[in-house]
Amino acid sequence: MFELDTRSRKPIYEQLVDKLKELIINEVLKSDEQLPSVRTLAQQLTINPNTIQKAYRELESQGFIYSQKGKGSFVHPGNETKDSEKITTVKEELERLILEAFFLGVTTDELIQLVQKLNASKGGGEIDD
Repeated sequence: MFELDTRSRKPIYEQLVDKLKELIINEVLKSDEQLPSVRTLAQQLTINPNTIQKAYRELESQGFIYSQKGKGSFVHPGNETKDSEKITTVKEELERLILEAFFLGVTTDELIQLVQKLNASKGGGEIDD
């Protein structure tokens, strides 16, 4: 499925959360698709099952997945993940990061190119104004 960097300073569960979010956002994992069980994924990645469980809990609290007792964890349907509170939080974080980028000398054109590149890699094509 993917690899984790065990030498990174970033905790393994955070790497796992990021990788799974990326797969969900890029629709590699589809709505209502079942995720691997904690035990299976722990064996595949050779990491502690508690680490997987922590990542799954974090993804569930962020609204990316849901779990059904006795059945496992599943990708949350996309339209329900995009609630207005989450969008507001993301916009506020983006605003903070953009201001930091300006402070560090990143130009407006560089940011626009980055957004267009990310949008194209997601399959969104050109940005509509």
